[in-house]
Amino acid sequence: MDRCSLALLAPLLIASTCTHAAGSTDLSVTGLITPGACEPSLSNGGVVEHGKVGMKDLDPDQPTRLENGTLYLDVNCEAATLFTLTTVDNRSGSSAINPTQHGLGIVNDDEKLGSVALGLFDAIADRTAVRTIMSRDDGASWRVSSYLGHAGRTAFAALNAPDTPIAIKKLHARLTAFTTIVRASDLTLTDEIPLDGHITVQLNY
Repeated sequence: MDRCSLALLAPLLIASTCTHAAGSTDLSVTGLITPGACEPSLSNGGVVEHGKVGMKDLDPDQPTRLENGTLYLDVNCEAATLFTLTTVDNRSGSSAINPTQHGLGIVNDDEKLGSVALGLFDAIADRTAVRTIMSRDDGASWRVSSYLGHAGRTAFAALNAPDTPIAIKKLHARLTAFTTIVRASDLTLTDEIPLDGHITVQLNY
């Protein structure tokens, strides 16, 4: 628990028939006021399930886009709090389509399987529709974007207002996963290959 302490010094007056001396000392009041705790959660246990994808369904000459996966993100704070969202790609270095997206793991020793891009849509903050905004320079500037990933910070702005993050107590948004598999000719397709994307959504405040 954070504490703020204050010390009071009472002067001691000494009478002297010789001289009078005066001195001073500094006093500091320190502490830290923190916002209420926030708790993020994802529907369906945070799992996007694509099921079995037949090798015949993969395009041999260009990447194949799988059906979009949909989850719902909720953030509940004890009080209105200014926060941003980012991600950690737990399969870092395996994104085959775009480095700002998330990887699906490495298969057959050195083959990158594909990428997953995340987007936030239809955001509702404290029962009011808001815009999703993103910053690539640690909050120095913001622009409207649905992007959620490790290459920027995501926040929310009021409609018909500047693209500036607002404090929120309760957030609800649709999280869409756009999964893409590399062209079949880039994979050794002799056995079943598991999709192995693993992403941590981080809330910073």
